[in-house]
Parts: sequence; C-alpha cells; structure tokens
Amino acid sequence: MTTAAANGLDSDLFTAKVTSLTHSFGDSTRRKIYFHVRENPGVTVAQLAVHCGVHTNVVRHHLDRLMESGYVAVDSVRTSSVGRPAKIYRVVNADVTLEGSLRRDALLVSLLEGALERLGPAASEELAHDVGFDYGRSLSGAGDPGSDPRAVMSALAGLLKAHGFDAELHDDDAAGTSIVTKNCPFGAAAQQHPVLCAVDRGLVSGLLEGLGSSSTQVTLTSRARGDADCRVTA
Repeated sequence: MTTAAANGLDSDLFTAKVTSLTHSFGDSTRRKIYFHVRENPGVTVAQLAVHCGVHTNVVRHHLDRLMESGYVAVDSVRTSSVGRPAKIYRVVNADVTLEGSLRRDALLVSLLEGALERLGPAASEELAHDVGFDYGRSLSGAGDPGSDPRAVMSALAGLLKAHGFDAELHDDDAAGTSIVTKNCPFGAAAQQHPVLCAVDRGLVSGLLEGLGSSSTQVTLTSRARGDADCRVTA
C-alpha cells in the first residue's frame, strides 16, 4: 500500500485536510446542495429547498457553511427593475482536490518555519500570536453568547468547526468546559517549532474578542509543549 508519507505528504496535514473536508461535506443534505449547485449554476435558495425537500432556512445554513469553506459563492442579479436583487449560487471550483492542496499547505508551512527561524524566539512568538489574533477576530462574525463559560465555549467550538478545525467540545463538572483539537493545522511542524502554538493562543483570543467575550478566562495546553493534548478550557 502506498502511504501519504511515501508520497512526500505529511500525515498530520493529510488528516487535517480530510477532517476539513468532512466538516464541509459530512452532512448528506449539504452534499446534495453542493452537487445541485455544481450542476445548476445560478440556482436560488428556493429552488434548492424544493430539490432537497427542506426549509429555506436549512438551505441557507448549509450554503453559509459551504461559502465559509470556499466551495460556493453567491451573486446578486436583478430580474426586474423593482425589488431587491435575487441571490443565486454557484460553485467556486468544481474540483474538490486533496493532494494538490496538501502540497501547497506543506510549502506554506515550510515557508513559515524558515521565517520564524530568522526572526528569533521573541519576535516569532509575538508575530505568531498577532497573526492568530487578527485571523480569529476576522472569523468571529455576529454573535453574543453572553458571559456563561459553557455558552462561550460552545460558540467558540462552533466557529472553529465552521472554519475547518477539528474541535470537540467536552463538559466536565470539575474541570470546566473545554475544546480539544486532535489534528494540528501545522502538522509535524509544530513539534519542531512549538512557537507555532502561539498562533492558536492568538486565534482563541481573537475569536473571543470578536464574540464580545474577551473577559472569559481560558487556559490552553499544547502537545508540542509537552502537554497531554491541545485543549482550551474555561
């Protein structure tokens, strides 16, 4: 059997990509919507609802997920001189590939590793955190989970999953509510350069600020830094 490693692919990156595809296409209704949009460019929410036999709000939810993942785009067109423009949907790229994107990911991680080595530890840590923070804040969107730690963590896990992260929500009366990430988006690079974990810390901080929950106290652990798992706990 030919393995990912034998083809020059990082097994962690391979797993992360498969996980991302599962989050995007794991739901049967979402797959049905995607294939119908691919075969019928310019389809509307109402048409998709009829095709799939579900409510239009369900269709919008799945389209939002597909758009967040970059598989579907929306256009506004005028069908008459009055009223609001109609929203129609199309597939951005009809080819859902795995290997090509994995090789690009590996190249980007290699570039990042080289940049961090040249910057030095302190500057690397600060840069990694700031990049993660800005990215996390940009992903947050609208939402106000309030001050309840579990509600905040649930919203955080939902955002991470929506953007392809392998995030599992865990409840423990004694330890609190936590999110465990099994597949690191940086693959094996994080083991060699634990400073990359600062991206995760920044990402979480940015997401919390975007949710209006920056006052929520969280702790983070990292396998790359010797902990049992990669976990955010509130």
